[in-house]
Amino acid sequence: MLVLVANRGITRTATVAAALLGLVLVGLAVVVSAGASASSWPPLTTGTTGTTGTTSVRGVLESAGLLFFAFAGYARVATLGEEVRDPARTIPRAVTTAWAIAVAVYALVALAVLATLGAQGAADSTAPLADVVAAAGWDWARPVVGLAAAAASLGALLALVAGLGRTAMAMAREGDLPRPLAAVDERHGVPARAQLVLGALVVALVLVADVRAAIGFSSFGVLTYYLVANLAAWRQPSHERRWPRGVQVLGAVGCATLALTLPGTAVVGGLVVLAVGVVGRAVALRRARQTEHAG
Repeated sequence: MLVLVANRGITRTATVAAALLGLVLVGLAVVVSAGASASSWPPLTTGTTGTTGTTSVRGVLESAGLLFFAFAGYARVATLGEEVRDPARTIPRAVTTAWAIAVAVYALVALAVLATLGAQGAADSTAPLADVVAAAGWDWARPVVGLAAAAASLGALLALVAGLGRTAMAMAREGDLPRPLAAVDERHGVPARAQLVLGALVVALVLVADVRAAIGFSSFGVLTYYLVANLAAWRQPSHERRWPRGVQVLGAVGCATLALTLPGTAVVGGLVVLAVGVVGRAVALRRARQTEHAG
């Protein structure tokens, strides 16, 4: 269904995404309101059970790395450069605005959860947002939270299909993926073939993979390509640079640190896939050079 929506064009995709986002924000507003009514927000170190959580540097870094998965969506705005007006001005504004709003929303929700359940209660909960509204006695809000969770999942998948579909199209143009994936639907102006293949891969992943392991693996991949983005930005000439080079250094070091402190299976799996990709790219380039010299 989401692939069909994405294949109808970027305007329709944006409309559906906005509707899903509206449902999510309503659900999160209910959670924050419930948390505010159920607790005295400070202090945040103890929960309703009276237990106190413990922290470590490694634990904080690992959590930050996994949380990075939730921040991957806003940067997919940059993959839509061919389909927006004045992308040099519009995309940086959109990314910055989306990031700021996401941080503010996450902060409010985190405060509501920690103030209501406490650190240990939040860690032990399998459905913390539902538990917040339950603690407030807002049983009527449980379906609202469930609907918002479903909308959030659908919105994330829609952004995934739209963003990575265009990434796959660009890679196919360069020969890094099969050339047929570079085809663009003439009527709707979208990489329909790449999006269909991506949708099939997502379905297969959901059916065979453990979601928690997939999140760790995805976080490693996200942090790796942000590391590459920071290294690429370092090489930009001064007249094209938006931020000082020190920002890229900080970003690269931060991405590498968070990636390496993820769960071991995610790091090993990510490094294996990265190595396979590098070797495959090297082989493809070598064959291309041999073909060029032979011609």
